[in-house]
Amino acid sequence: MCGIAGFISQDQVRENGQRIRKAIVLQNDRGNGLGAGYGAYGIFPEYKDLYAFQVACNEKSQHEEVYSYLIKHFKIHHQERVKVWGHRIKNCPLIVRFFLEPKQEQISLNMMDDAGSMRFDDYVIGHVMHINSNIQGAYVFSSGKNMGVFKGVGTPEEIYDFYCLDEYEAYCWIAHNRFPTNTPGWWGGAHPMNLLGWSIVHNGEISSYGINRRYLETFGYKCNLQTDSEVVAYLLDLLIRQHGLSIEDAIKVLAPPYWSEIKRMKNSIEKSRLIQLKTTYEAAMLNGPFAILCAHDNGLFSITDNTKLRPMSVGVCKGYKYFSSEISALYEMENNLEEIFAPRAGEPVIVEYTRQVNVCQKQAS
Repeated sequence: MCGIAGFISQDQVRENGQRIRKAIVLQNDRGNGLGAGYGAYGIFPEYKDLYAFQVACNEKSQHEEVYSYLIKHFKIHHQERVKVWGHRIKNCPLIVRFFLEPKQEQISLNMMDDAGSMRFDDYVIGHVMHINSNIQGAYVFSSGKNMGVFKGVGTPEEIYDFYCLDEYEAYCWIAHNRFPTNTPGWWGGAHPMNLLGWSIVHNGEISSYGINRRYLETFGYKCNLQTDSEVVAYLLDLLIRQHGLSIEDAIKVLAPPYWSEIKRMKNSIEKSRLIQLKTTYEAAMLNGPFAILCAHDNGLFSITDNTKLRPMSVGVCKGYKYFSSEISALYEMENNLEEIFAPRAGEPVIVEYTRQVNVCQKQAS
C-alpha cells in the first residue's frame, strides 16, 4: 500500500526536493501518517570523501555516548545538529550529523584485503551495527558519502518540512510514504533504509524476512530496525559490494525467474548462470509482493516481484528518469515526459550516471 517515487539526473544536475515532494505528497492516500522519508544524493560536495553519519538519539545522554564511541574509532571532521523545523512535528528524537574518516591505526589486519588495502567500508559497517545494537535509544540511519537519508514519523509533507529539504540540492532523490502493517511506525522503521551508499524504498512485504535475516547475520549484519525492508539494503551491499556481483545478477538473486521458466530456456549459458545464482544465493531470495527503488553511488534502479503484485511506472525526459507507484505522480515531477512505460513483472529498470565510481570495496580517499 505504500507509495514510492524517485528521479535521477544522469548528468548529475543538482536541485532541491520540490519535485520529489510533489510526487510523494500526491500519493498521500498510500500512507497513514506513521512514516515517510527521503533520500538525497550529491548533497554534501564539501565533504564528499567522508562518511556522513546521521544519528537519531532519544536523549542527549545517548548522543554523548555515540560521540564518545565515534571519537575512538574515527576522526570527526565536523559535527552538527541536523536542522529541523519543529512546528508540525513535536515528538522527535535529537538528530545529529557527523562527517567521519576512519582512524587507520584502529583498523585490524583482518580488515585488509589480499592486495593489502584497507576495507574501510567493512570497518564502517561494523561500527554502524555496533551503535544500532549496543547503544540503546540511538541508531545510525544514514552512513554513506555525499548523501543523506531524512525520515521519521509523519506524512510526506510533514517530514519534508521538518528537515527543511528545500535547503538541500541533490542529483538523485527518492521518497517513501509508509503504511506499516506488520511492524510499528517509528522513526527508525521509516524509509529509506540505508547502509553506506545503498538506500531503498519499498512497497510490499518481505515474507522471507526471517531466512534473509539469518543469512545476513552469518556475514556480520545485524537487523535492529524492526522492519522487513531493512534486509534489502543489506543484501545489496553484500551481493554487489562484497561479493562483486553486477546489479543485473544481484537482481536475479533477489527476484529470480521461476524454475519452470529456467527449465524452458534454450540459451544453455544463461540457463546455467541462473541456476548457479539461484542455488548459491537461495537464502538471499526475496519472497512476497514487492516493488523496490534503490538509489546508490552510481545510479538508481527498480525491482518488482515476478508477479508484479505492487506497481511501478517509469518516465523518461531529457537525461532524467522518473519512477513512481502511480503514473500521475510522474507528471508531478515532469510535465513533458517523452516516454512512459510500466516494467513487466520481474523486469528491472537500471539507470546509471554518466560518470561512475567503483563500489566494490570502495576505499576512503
